[in-house]
Amino acid sequence: MSLSTVLFLFLAHLGVGIVFTLVFVSREAGVKFFRFNAGLSAILIAIALAFRYGALGTAAPASTAFDRFAGLALASAEAALVLYWATVGRAFVKIRPAMVAVAVVGGLMAVVLQAQDVSAGRSAATQALTVASFVTSAAMLGGAATAMILGHWYLVIPSLQVSHLQSIVRVHIASMAARIVVVGIAVWFAIATWNPDDVGPSFRHYIMSIDGIFFWQRVLFGLAGPAVLSYLTWETAKIRSTQSATGILYVDFFTVVVGEVLAKYIVLATRVPV
Repeated sequence: MSLSTVLFLFLAHLGVGIVFTLVFVSREAGVKFFRFNAGLSAILIAIALAFRYGALGTAAPASTAFDRFAGLALASAEAALVLYWATVGRAFVKIRPAMVAVAVVGGLMAVVLQAQDVSAGRSAATQALTVASFVTSAAMLGGAATAMILGHWYLVIPSLQVSHLQSIVRVHIASMAARIVVVGIAVWFAIATWNPDDVGPSFRHYIMSIDGIFFWQRVLFGLAGPAVLSYLTWETAKIRSTQSATGILYVDFFTVVVGEVLAKYIVLATRVPV
């Protein structure tokens, strides 16, 4: 495990997550909104790929098939995003939906293959939980980021209907709820299935040891914090106070980022997909 691998997974999931959530945003947000988010996602994925190759280093020939295919899928999503960004608001209108579809499918394949690479050699249940963890992580990161940016966009387009912000906040809350469920099942499964003959301490011992501070920070910042803040955002959006909602979303996004970075560290250190 290295810092490059943690950053690669985090940035890849954030970039792919933004692509996922863009399909839930109305076209009324404007061309510039979609161009900005597509460009941001492309930059994040490009940096993630740089960290990936930095993490591989001289070990690149020994990388697994899952890792290689994940890199190809992520690169295809990157190419589609760049083409989409270059054509938003310009010609080639008909190819843009296809580019979004390629980016979404490529990003999803990359996330699934990354999960299979990280959980290789583990039980089928652990592999399935890791896939669910990575997919919900990308969705939660993307929901938080897109909601925050859309909230800020009301300064750009003051006439934008507040219902659009409410819709993306609902998406964020749904992805957060799914993330909490997956993490809860993963923790329960790791504790319930530990065998004394297994190499290394149990996950119960890990979370109760000094190293467990990372897990509890992950729960506090990455799950409890966003749960409270997303509810406050929803209540604020209901009274059409978009500026206040955006301020809360900035804090919400920060807590989600902290939680998901810690989650990537924990899954690589313990193989438990929290």
